Amino acid sequence: MTRVACIGEAMIELSMRGSTANVGVAGDTLNTAIYLKRAAPDLQVDYVTCLGDDPFSGQIRDFIAAQDIGCGAIQTIAGKSPGLYAITTTDDGERSFTYWRSASAAREMFQTGDTCDFSPLSDYDLVYLSGITMAILPPHVRQALIRWLESASIRVAYDSNYRPKLWEDQQTAQEATRAMWARCDIAMPSIDDEMALFDETDPQVAARFDSYQGTGALKRGDLGPLSLGEPVEQAYAAAPKVVDTTAAGDSFNGGYLGALLTGSTQADALRAGHDCAARVVQHRGAIIPK
Repeated sequence: MTRVACIGEAMIELSMRGSTANVGVAGDTLNTAIYLKRAAPDLQVDYVTCLGDDPFSGQIRDFIAAQDIGCGAIQTIAGKSPGLYAITTTDDGERSFTYWRSASAAREMFQTGDTCDFSPLSDYDLVYLSGITMAILPPHVRQALIRWLESASIRVAYDSNYRPKLWEDQQTAQEATRAMWARCDIAMPSIDDEMALFDETDPQVAARFDSYQGTGALKRGDLGPLSLGEPVEQAYAAAPKVVDTTAAGDSFNGGYLGALLTGSTQADALRAGHDCAARVVQHRGAIIPK
């Protein structure tokens, strides 16, 4: 059985409707883990993070387990708590976020005293992580993880998922992202993130990834993905109605990886990712009902 580790931060989500909020659980790599498991139930999908010993951490762990995601790699840190974020959306479905995550337990991933321990990742066939995963790690842990991945014989899938406020500065984010694009086997960048991170136009981003040696998809919203690694020419239907674009990219990643890892062609995997995202943006919040 193929074993996948999705690495990142799970948070309490407040999806705002006026002055009221629906309370849920989400996080970019967790969203992908859930949609990946739904797309490919026979895969073993585990979530790798740190949580606290508070009631909200317990709620998050219970939620992850209820999605058939493995929790054995989740570390509990006494006295810590998870991050929290709120989503607000405009009338056309575009979302904005407000975060409370600076003291999140997930920022202590892989730290054992003064050393870093990534050995549990060796048990997996593929690890998936994002720019948000990298950004929340302390700089020395981030650099150690990049070095470990460069020497590890494990497949890596990556989404740059650029959130400027999480990084020390843009140059640091660029350096880490370049290192991950050089290392990863499956690249799933979003055109808007790459334009913002590298101050490029959309044709410049597409040209940069044109020589990518692995496989993957350059996400372009309702235009549909641009295939990386092999040419694919096909049309993609836009969602009939966009309510909330939260987790659009994350759900694409889940649908795409689920198809790719279970033997689908690149063309079918691209369509599976796009169709999954098109369903998700018609609902509020990151995780839609099964």
